[in-house]
Amino acid sequence: MGSRADAVEWRVADALVPYERAVAEMEARVAAIYAGAAPELVWLLEHPPLYTAGTSAQAGDLLQPARLPVFKSGRGGQYTYHGPGQRVVYVMLDLTRPRLGQHQRDVGCHVWRLEEWMIRVLARFGIAGERRTGRAGVWVARGRNEATEPDDKIGAIGVRVRRWVTYHGLALNVAPDLSHYAGIVPCGIAGHGVTSMAALGVAATMADVDAALRDTFDDVFASASASETSLSRIAAEGGARGEPAGG
Repeated sequence: MGSRADAVEWRVADALVPYERAVAEMEARVAAIYAGAAPELVWLLEHPPLYTAGTSAQAGDLLQPARLPVFKSGRGGQYTYHGPGQRVVYVMLDLTRPRLGQHQRDVGCHVWRLEEWMIRVLARFGIAGERRTGRAGVWVARGRNEATEPDDKIGAIGVRVRRWVTYHGLALNVAPDLSHYAGIVPCGIAGHGVTSMAALGVAATMADVDAALRDTFDDVFASASASETSLSRIAAEGGARGEPAGG
């Protein structure tokens, strides 16, 4: 049996993709996937410098409105930054199609998988990405005491689902200009920082990261054991189903 990665189309943009164009293309592809007219898609890209406001964004978290263009987004989550040096991965998967380890119509499971995917990619480069209860995304500990020392976010997640086809996805900081995060409260979470693979001393190229994303895809999205672990965590945290999610 072939891998799920082989059944899904993979696309890598060779230039910066404007945000509105990306959203329009995702919406068209989601409709085509639902209609059975196109395969599922993983789209790897970078955006020009901009902020996006998710469905839970608070106006007060946009600290410097004139710094960069701001786009309202239908994804879950709050404000985040996108720009060159950040690997954005838009993931368009049909949650109703039965596959090994995939729990149908489970948005919480999908969010868990996106986090797990980033964690496994980071591990390939010697970075310990971690989850934090109540804070979506992937974090890197600054010190040994999680309870008293702030964390730095390295990967963000924002998801939307239409007719049970997912879109939007994740943003992994490879080597972006971190100074632009000063214009927002990232994901509405104050008191913590942001980081990148480059800031942690890892000189990875986008091609290196893309290869790791492809290599670990099946480990997460076609793994019954991964899904069983996710369901335990989702149940404990009261994860939502069928709603935009992110952070």
